[in-house]
Amino acid sequence: MKVEVLKNILMELGVECARIIEEKVDLQFLALKNLYKNLGDDELFIKLVIANSIVSYQLSAKGEQWWLEFSNYFSRNYPKTTILRSYSEFLPKSKTNKRLIPSKLNRLERLEPFLMNLTLENFEGYYNNMLKFRNDLVRVMRAKEDAKTIVFAVKMFGYASRIVFKNFVPYPIEIPIPKDFRIENYTKRFTSENPVKFWERISKDVGIPPLHIDSILWPVLGGEEEVKKRLKEHCEKAELVLRLSSL
Repeated sequence: MKVEVLKNILMELGVECARIIEEKVDLQFLALKNLYKNLGDDELFIKLVIANSIVSYQLSAKGEQWWLEFSNYFSRNYPKTTILRSYSEFLPKSKTNKRLIPSKLNRLERLEPFLMNLTLENFEGYYNNMLKFRNDLVRVMRAKEDAKTIVFAVKMFGYASRIVFKNFVPYPIEIPIPKDFRIENYTKRFTSENPVKFWERISKDVGIPPLHIDSILWPVLGGEEEVKKRLKEHCEKAELVLRLSSL
């Protein structure tokens, strides 16, 4: 019964509501817009966003604060040499991403040769085929297809590409929801099934890709007052979105 209510709400919201939340409510999107404006280099901007996604785990603060710190840092410190060199200076000073610095730098070392060979044209091709982007990232990072940092990197790459190419391409339905503790806890309200599998099925039933479902659930599960305020300001279906928290 609860699952049916969930599906009905999601169907009524649709991808368009997810897009409004992503572009007008998600503070991470705003952080990217700020960096884009200050950096003045489309190709480097996308590369930095992918690199930053790959090290966005085990944070010392909320994700929104980390992305704001990233945006402010690279707005002031243009990477003069390599991205890896820039991060080896940035991470030790970071207030919001202080843990596991050596392993995060190792990940960037693995990623950088792949990024170095990509042009803006390549990124546009990937934006129109985000499944290929995900698959190439999996190969380069030697990771699983549903690894949280991989699917999150696809999501943030989609944000960055939307800003650069000024058009909206929905996420592929085949890319799963990033499985974090919020999603795991919320899923338990409906099922004991694996969260990734559950949302994959819901996604097909309601016709909304899992990464966009993640965006709809995010303001509900984060509980930030600023976010709820922005939601009510920009989304005419805000009350319907907030109803998801009471299921």
